[in-house]
Amino acid sequence: MTTLIESEEHKSLREAVSTFAGNHPRTLGADNKHFWQAAAKLGYIGVNLPETYGGGGGGIAELSLVLEEMGASGNPLLMMIVSPAICGTVIARFGTEEQKREWLPPLADGTRLMAFGITEPDAGSNSHRITTTARRDAATGDWLLTGRKVFVSGVDIADATLIVGRTETVPTKEGRTGKLKPCLFIVPRDTPGFQRRPIDMELNAAEKQFELTLDDVRLPADALVGDEDAGLLQLFAGLNPERIMTAAFGIGMGRYALSRALEYARERTVWKTPIGAHQAIAHPLAQAHIDLELARLMMQKAAHLYDAGDDMGAGEAANMAKYAAGEACVKAVDQAVHTLGGNGLTREFGLAQLITASRVARIAPVSREMILNYVSHQTLGLPKSY
Repeated sequence: MTTLIESEEHKSLREAVSTFAGNHPRTLGADNKHFWQAAAKLGYIGVNLPETYGGGGGGIAELSLVLEEMGASGNPLLMMIVSPAICGTVIARFGTEEQKREWLPPLADGTRLMAFGITEPDAGSNSHRITTTARRDAATGDWLLTGRKVFVSGVDIADATLIVGRTETVPTKEGRTGKLKPCLFIVPRDTPGFQRRPIDMELNAAEKQFELTLDDVRLPADALVGDEDAGLLQLFAGLNPERIMTAAFGIGMGRYALSRALEYARERTVWKTPIGAHQAIAHPLAQAHIDLELARLMMQKAAHLYDAGDDMGAGEAANMAKYAAGEACVKAVDQAVHTLGGNGLTREFGLAQLITASRVARIAPVSREMILNYVSHQTLGLPKSY
C-alpha cells in the first residue's frame, strides 16, 4: 500500500514544490542557477541526503517526487539526477567520513555540484568495456587515472566529477583482462590533466554536455570512494537512483506538456465547440494521462524498493520505470504538440523544444532497447543475444 497511496507528508511536499516551481520562470534551456539555489535553500535539492550532513533525511522517493513536480511546472533540473541522486547517494552509502563531511553538506545546500562520468566513446551501454583505468603509484600511494568519457552533463558548473574507472587487472591465460572491477573517484574540476570539451548538441538545455579526457590525472589515495573491491555494488547504488530520477524527469515533462495541451483544448473553439470535446482530441490526451500515471506507479515502486534496501528488486523496477516514463513522456509531448497544431511549433507556447528534450528519457542513461534486453534475460529468463 505504501507505493499506491501517498502519505499526507508526501502530498504536502508535492503541493509545496508545485507551488514553488510554478512561481518561477521556466528554466528549460535557460540559466537555472538561481532556481537551483532557491530550491536548495528550501531543502528540496538535498531532501534524500542524511540529516547528519545537512540533508532532509528522506530517500529517492522524496527526491523523485520533487523532480517530478518541478518538471510538471516547466522547471526540470537535470542535475538533480546527477548531483544529489547519483553522487550524493554513492558518497552517503560508501564514502569515508571525511568524504561525507566534505561533500554532503554543500551538495545538500546547493553551494556545490558534482557531475558523473561513466559513458565512454567505445563502450556505450556496455559498462564491461570501460577502458578508463586507475593504477596506483607505488612510490606515493596516489592514483593515476587515464581514459575518456562522453556525454557528461554539467562538468563546467560542477565542482568535481565522480568518475567511473576500473583498476588494472592481471591478464588471464587467454590474454584478456580479468573481471571488471569498477571503482569511483572524485576528480576536482581543476585537477591537472583533467580536460573537458563541450559537445555541440541540438538539445536546448541549461546543462551542457562534455567529452572528458583524463591524461594521467593524479589523485590522492582518499579520492577513491568506497572499497576498491566492492565492484558493481557501489556502481549500481548510483545507477538505480539515476534511472528512477530519469523516470521522474520524463513524467514531469510529460505532465507539463499535457497540461498545456489540455488548457488549449478547453479554450480553442472551432465550429462552435472547444476542440477538447472531440474524441479525436480527447482520447489521445486521456491515453497520455493514463500512461504517465502508470509510469509514476512503477517509479514509486522502484523508489520504495530502493529506499527499503532491496537493491535487486529496485534494479528491475527502476529499469521498468525508466522505460515506461520515457515512452509516456515522448507520447505525451507528441500529442500535446499535435493538439496545438501549428501553435505547437511556436516559441510562444514553448512545446516544440520538448520534442527533442523528451527523447532524453528514452535514450539516457540507458536506451530503451537495453532495458528490454535486461527484462528479457533477467526477468523472463530468456537467453542473451550478446
